[in-house]
Amino acid sequence: MWQQIKNWFKKIPLSSESASLRQDNIRPANGRQKYEFVVIGLGRFGSSVAESLVHHGHDVLAIDNDAERVQHLSHDLPYIVQMDATNAKALEELGIGQFETGVVSISNDFESNLLATVLLRRFGVRRIITKAATRTQKTILMEVGADEVILPEHEAGRHLGMRLCNKNFLDYLELGDGIGIVEIAAPTQLSGYTLAQCQLRQQLGLTVIAVHRDQQVIANPGPDFAIEADDVLVVVGRIEDAENAEFARLRPRIR
Repeated sequence: MWQQIKNWFKKIPLSSESASLRQDNIRPANGRQKYEFVVIGLGRFGSSVAESLVHHGHDVLAIDNDAERVQHLSHDLPYIVQMDATNAKALEELGIGQFETGVVSISNDFESNLLATVLLRRFGVRRIITKAATRTQKTILMEVGADEVILPEHEAGRHLGMRLCNKNFLDYLELGDGIGIVEIAAPTQLSGYTLAQCQLRQQLGLTVIAVHRDQQVIANPGPDFAIEADDVLVVVGRIEDAENAEFARLRPRIR
């Protein structure tokens, strides 16, 4: 597949700003399995996804219709091309259907976002993740073949709202079915006591899986691990339990 893409690039004059092929930028996968992605739409969201994938050693074909943006990103993305991602013939020439995963994030143009998603599905891309601006767009994109639809602004807003409503929440990650990983500031009254004495699992239903301390992460702390002031506890459990936890009333239990 990548030979087909290289041949496609060779058709473009070297002075053209519409494409870039910089094999010297390709990073090794550090022993991990490499995956192949196509990212369509290189705004803040799409370019961040593409650059992160390249940084981790994966093969990424990046596509955007803006020549200036493509030129700007060409130093960071080994395979990048300026083209209209709603052009079915051009996508077919690139062998787009051979990619394992496609990310579509064409901002401010839902019609193009929708059509690009449909084309990726038509050409056989195995997994399609698409960005949407509204729940209505999400519903439509799911109906035409997207496997997953991301609502970045909605999710960021909900994430911030959760943090603002719970002063002990520093960050959280929802895993599904109401279960999540939550970072909480260690209550001051627990300083100096061990996890066994604090009994977070028994009192709150939360299990400590890591602790942030002095810019270090301590994973899987044991029952004799003593909490210190300014520690950040990383706990797993029901998000509802973490929301409703009355940390101010939490008291260690000394046997």
